[in-house]
Amino acid sequence: MVENIFRDTRVEALFERARRRSRRSVRHRLDRLQDKSFHVIQCALAAGVAWFIAHDLLAHPMPFFAPIVAVICLGMTYAQRLRRVAEVTVGVAVGVAIADVFVSVAGSGAWQVAAVVLVAMSIALLLDAGLLLVMQSAVQSIVVTVLVPAPGQSFLRWFDAVIGGVVALVFAALVPGAPLRRPRRQAAKVASRMSVLLRDAASSARSGDVEHAAEVLAQARETDELIRELQDAADEGMSVIAATPWRRADSQSVRTIASVVDPLDRVVRSTRVLVRRVSIATYHQAQIPPALASAWEELASAVEVLARAWHEDRTGEFARPAILDVGERIAALAPGEYHTTVLLAQSRMLVVDLLELTGLDHDDAAATFPPLGSSHPPDLHPHPHSIPVTEVG
Repeated sequence: MVENIFRDTRVEALFERARRRSRRSVRHRLDRLQDKSFHVIQCALAAGVAWFIAHDLLAHPMPFFAPIVAVICLGMTYAQRLRRVAEVTVGVAVGVAIADVFVSVAGSGAWQVAAVVLVAMSIALLLDAGLLLVMQSAVQSIVVTVLVPAPGQSFLRWFDAVIGGVVALVFAALVPGAPLRRPRRQAAKVASRMSVLLRDAASSARSGDVEHAAEVLAQARETDELIRELQDAADEGMSVIAATPWRRADSQSVRTIASVVDPLDRVVRSTRVLVRRVSIATYHQAQIPPALASAWEELASAVEVLARAWHEDRTGEFARPAILDVGERIAALAPGEYHTTVLLAQSRMLVVDLLELTGLDHDDAAATFPPLGSSHPPDLHPHPHSIPVTEVG
């Protein structure tokens, strides 16, 4: 009985799907570790240097705030590092000052801890502080209340925090080129994934394989993480440019990718809808025209051109001719039965979204297609008022 269950093709397919997802999960985690390895090393070195300066050079007893503040300020992202340094330093000052005064008057204990946290966080909020400053005020007030410092030690704790912040600033200036290259590489990665999904959708449409179409849909639903990573990469790139003036030469490349995050998100969503429609059509055993499947394969190739352009630090305009060629093919297809018409309409929408990535505004991109069923030829040439796009690098 058990052997028969494991020989069932559906069970085998389920195990195979789980195995592939597990492999993707492990690969994703390893990629994440590799992506963040510089941050980890930087935090470790900054913590050691902060302790060395405060303890060994300045002879501060137990300067644990120095490495803690250095690590908190650097964090695992390049975004808003200068703000983090300011908030942590001010937060420590507020927390230490309030707790020092409170302990000298009321002593140390459970209700004193609760009271000092209440006061410290309230004052930080009244100062219109950010979340990090508010939390640091609370944390430092707890530390001072619980570990009552010796006379004169309160200032040293704040000074240790300043040391950690200064060390973090120095290390924050030591930024490799990777954060500036990462946005376009991540954008290329997203485009490449869309290309794979389009090819797989075309394969499902040709074969009518319901299980394969469902697996492609499951993969398409996992693409939100790619967009989040792209947004994070773009934010980090912009933060690096803002914090390191000598990196301004790379600003145009980073700004170009930052400007396509939202349009690329629309492309991802349109692709996901198309894949879902293919899955529904195969489930209902609808006949999908081979010409439409061929158009998706050609569109996948055009999206690969877009991915290559971004990877080579070019703009999306480089891929516009390839996308327009596919648009011409799709515009020539006639609507048919329900599933065919829906798939054709979604394919048109996807091409419009892709053309917007190449620098066309929505009206010019939409002008690529006549209304469904119209006999008028499409206008496949950009209008004079199209958004100009210049190449980077």
